[in-house]
Amino acid sequence: MRAHYGKVTAAFAMISALTLSGCSAGGDSGSTDTGADGGACEPAEGPVELTFTTWVPGMDQVVELWNEENPDVQVTVQTGPNGNSGTYQNFFNQLQAGNAPDLGQIEYDALPNFRVQDGLENIAACEGIANAEDQFVDWTWGQVTFGEDDAVYAVPQDSGPMAMYYRADLFEAAGIEVPTTWEEYAAAAEQVKAEGAYITNFPRSDVNWFAGMVWQAGGQWFANDGEAWDVNLTGEESEQVATYWQDLLSEDLVSTLPSFSDEWNASFNEGQQWTWVSAVWGATTLSDAAPDTAGKWAVAPMPQWEDGGESAGNWGGSSTAVLKGSENPAEAAAFALWLNTDPEALALANELGGLYPAAESAAELEAFAGGVEFYGGQPIYDVFAEASSNVDPDFTWGPTMTQTYTDVSDGFGAAIGGSSTLMDALTEGQQKTIDALKAQSIPVNE
Repeated sequence: MRAHYGKVTAAFAMISALTLSGCSAGGDSGSTDTGADGGACEPAEGPVELTFTTWVPGMDQVVELWNEENPDVQVTVQTGPNGNSGTYQNFFNQLQAGNAPDLGQIEYDALPNFRVQDGLENIAACEGIANAEDQFVDWTWGQVTFGEDDAVYAVPQDSGPMAMYYRADLFEAAGIEVPTTWEEYAAAAEQVKAEGAYITNFPRSDVNWFAGMVWQAGGQWFANDGEAWDVNLTGEESEQVATYWQDLLSEDLVSTLPSFSDEWNASFNEGQQWTWVSAVWGATTLSDAAPDTAGKWAVAPMPQWEDGGESAGNWGGSSTAVLKGSENPAEAAAFALWLNTDPEALALANELGGLYPAAESAAELEAFAGGVEFYGGQPIYDVFAEASSNVDPDFTWGPTMTQTYTDVSDGFGAAIGGSSTLMDALTEGQQKTIDALKAQSIPVNE
């Protein structure tokens, strides 16, 4: 669930560029062969069987709630690896072969790639979809519409607003103020190092985490003017973020353990890392990684670049998309809407899979009310709800994010090894991204 977007803006007016891309994996993007894509969305006349591919634990139990109440529309869950670990490639192979599942979990940062490849059904004409916008956190709706008029390509599922997890006990015992700005965070990093620990870890492979940092700073990596893409991984805000973390790396003030590894888990459990600037889904990740530290953590807003600021980044988040070629888009869309708005489904998906719903109604769920024992009884989801409202709605993802992540991650590895810098990685990643767009005949501005 690591991986989102904004309100409808010109940056999402992608129709012209997408239809000019010349890399369609299906039919014409205006096709109405299924009765959904840009046209009518009529229900089937008889019983329907749908397939849904996801990697969320326990999703089969959530779907069983639907199946019990909808005997004429049965959904079979297919599980796969995390999107970039294999599921997305499987989707593209299946789309090419004409045997894709009816529905698939797709993270927000991967949706533009599927749109470019014409792998998504436009479900805007399906019952209840066009009027569903108000049921979701506003910026997540922009992620599934791309700013196109009368178009909806998925239903928002979850999101990843970011905040700072920190060891409240260790900060208090050391007499170190909990940082509220990035300047204070760097100063605290020196103090924590003097205590024999690190303030946090720099994640080489989680480039989407770094993107969340740039997002918070107000940067943009991609934009689209309706005719071609702009790629800007090296803008002022990106440079600011890269320089900041480069300084911490150069001064050995942050660790560089592989994220989510056994060593990484142990560093939190043993008090060797005092903070983690991460997404809401990290709450359970941290409690699982560091069980011996229960009751010692707390959550605060992300440090700010300016004193008094309130901006937040986002890391992660998924949608439930109806894939191109589904023979029953009306029923698929109805299921996707139910899955991501029904209170019982949302509560169970959170309990079993740790999802933080994109639905506005999530704030009313018991799971997100009151204190959390692992975090000293703090009502941490209040912090994340506030962060979600402070996420810039206009951040845009490009259509080749998987490749961009890989290229930048390789450069980050060199920077961690001391043979390069984070800015070098972004510069090289930008050029490789432009080259990748050109190789796929996707229009790009230079």
